[in-house]
Amino acid sequence: MKIVVLDHPRENPGEIDWSELERLGETRIYSRAPADRLAEIVGDAEVVFLNKSPLTREVIEACPNIKYISVIATGYNTVDVQAAAERGIPVSNVPSYGTGAIAQHAIALLMEITNHVAYNDAEVRKGRQGEEAGDWCFWDYPSIELENKTMGIIGLGRIGQYVARAAVAFGMKVVAFDKFESDEMKGIGVEYVDLDTLLGVSDVISLHCPLFEDTKGIINRESIAKMKDGVIIINNSRGALIDGEALAEALVSGKVYAAGLDAMATEPPSLDDPLLKAPNCFITPHISWAALECRQRLVKYSIDNFKSYLAGKPTNVVN
Repeated sequence: MKIVVLDHPRENPGEIDWSELERLGETRIYSRAPADRLAEIVGDAEVVFLNKSPLTREVIEACPNIKYISVIATGYNTVDVQAAAERGIPVSNVPSYGTGAIAQHAIALLMEITNHVAYNDAEVRKGRQGEEAGDWCFWDYPSIELENKTMGIIGLGRIGQYVARAAVAFGMKVVAFDKFESDEMKGIGVEYVDLDTLLGVSDVISLHCPLFEDTKGIINRESIAKMKDGVIIINNSRGALIDGEALAEALVSGKVYAAGLDAMATEPPSLDDPLLKAPNCFITPHISWAALECRQRLVKYSIDNFKSYLAGKPTNVVN
């Protein structure tokens, strides 16, 4: 069996073991296959593993030997799943490999906004708390207390639920917008509301929903206008959930106090992206998932999906 890995999670030497996959067939592994050569690189392979490579209808149709596609990620919008389904090709993803770490990063973005740890560290190192300053403390941005404030979570799946538990631990009220309701979440005090209600009552809005046509640009000029003045927005889900220009304008005007982003609509962002110049916008380079433990699980679970397919019982099929 011929297997090709088009791209995979970033790794340092020795971090991720591909030997189990290599035992299952003749395997070619690319750290990042050129997008304009994917059809050529897939060639006559029967199994395709990929992370971000765009497996379009054109590529799928040009490679008739493909029998199975394993996405080394949760999001599978890089694969034309309809084209694959038409050819009877199952596409599997990894729905849960770093739930805790991704939620942890969302909270880290929020903590940076509320407590300005990196900024204050830099100012101390400049000597502002030294002998010349003559004071035992200083602040340019007063810390924001989260207790008794409202966290609105759009998308209360595995990651959103983790964030909800953290918010409750901080003493926050939590409201959520999701088509599915969890009795467990209700049990810890989460209230399910419609989107407009969430926008109107939340002090912090955290996005944890997938990117589909009905969620693309869910944060836009119209939805921002419905929010409280001074709201905080967190997004480490998918960049295109937010209209970047609208968010940048709201940050400049102060309608949105701050944003913490680990995903951008275009990655890497262009240097003229308005969010790079907007005030109080904290951006990290799509690294919520990057803990070593997460990357190792991601590859292992992708291979497990393939082994289930070989056993005639494919798992985590998205089409």
